[in-house]
Amino acid sequence: MTENVPLYATAKSGLSAANDQPRKIGVRVARSLTDMMQVVAIRASVFMSDQSCPYEEEFDGNDFCATHLIGYMGNEPAACIRARFFADFCKLERLAVRAEYRKTRLAFQTVRAGIELARKKGFRRIYGHAQDRLVNFWAHFGAKPLGPNRKLVFSDFSYTEMVIELDPHEDPITIDSDPYVIIRPEGEWHAKGVLDASSLRPVTSPLRDQQAA
Repeated sequence: MTENVPLYATAKSGLSAANDQPRKIGVRVARSLTDMMQVVAIRASVFMSDQSCPYEEEFDGNDFCATHLIGYMGNEPAACIRARFFADFCKLERLAVRAEYRKTRLAFQTVRAGIELARKKGFRRIYGHAQDRLVNFWAHFGAKPLGPNRKLVFSDFSYTEMVIELDPHEDPITIDSDPYVIIRPEGEWHAKGVLDASSLRPVTSPLRDQQAA
């Protein structure tokens, strides 16, 4: 791994019970069933328990077409955010921070990691729905209301549509990027992956029990 670790890859996978820095904040992309269980646990705690959101409204059918980031306090999964990608914008949503960590910088770091991930993927605009009470929080990241008449209500809260205009990333993932970078695990584009290593093997084109048509 290089020294320039992006914000969305500052937590290591395979976290152990040992915890030398219990207040250290890290964020990474969810890539396994265990990671998704952490995301579900955090969101159930925040939205279903704290905000009384019905299950079918919180788990809305979009979780398996999205990228999820998990924020850690030390080794404890404590926050998450979901990103969905459309033609010319990224939608950041479902930011959740467990109650015991809301007085830390974890929420800010998790959002910044989501923004950086979107920039790396080449997006110049982020769209989101902010609960009205959190409009000022999102303003810290440059978010502005989309328009005076763009109000919406769901799951018993009133929301404001907001947009963040982004500066272009200095090295975004594009079709001209190194193909080995493109096939690396999501959020790990800065580090060589298992397929980079496999390229060192000779080409044998193995096809077991197959005959050419």
